[in-house]
Amino acid sequence: QVQLVESGGGLVQAGGSLRLSCSASGRTFSSYAMAWFRQAPGKEREFVATISWSGGSTDYADSVKGRFTISRDNAKNTVYLQMNSLKPEDTAVYYCAGSVWRVGVRPPAEYAYWGRGTQVTVSS
Repeated sequence: QVQLVESGGGLVQAGGSLRLSCSASGRTFSSYAMAWFRQAPGKEREFVATISWSGGSTDYADSVKGRFTISRDNAKNTVYLQMNSLKPEDTAVYYCAGSVWRVGVRPPAEYAYWGRGTQVTVSS
């Protein structure tokens, strides 16, 4: 049974920073790509960032490029999302997702495993 558990969400003022973590168990974490998605109220789930199995390749949505950084520690079975210069429009539930491929892609349908999400709220 694969489990992904997110943490690190919270309330922050615009311009602030948060670091999300996703702890994985139940599979060979280091062999697969991981990603972060987010979903705001009334909107569809959208791609935020993805990282390949080795950490050597990353991809970001244009809306977060230059502000967010995805990373992973395979020894700890954990993937991170460092979020800087946060904006009110970043407010959403953030989900960690595990792929069945070694390189990450953007469509959420390509991810077989999902966490329950962590709320990020950015006040103006």
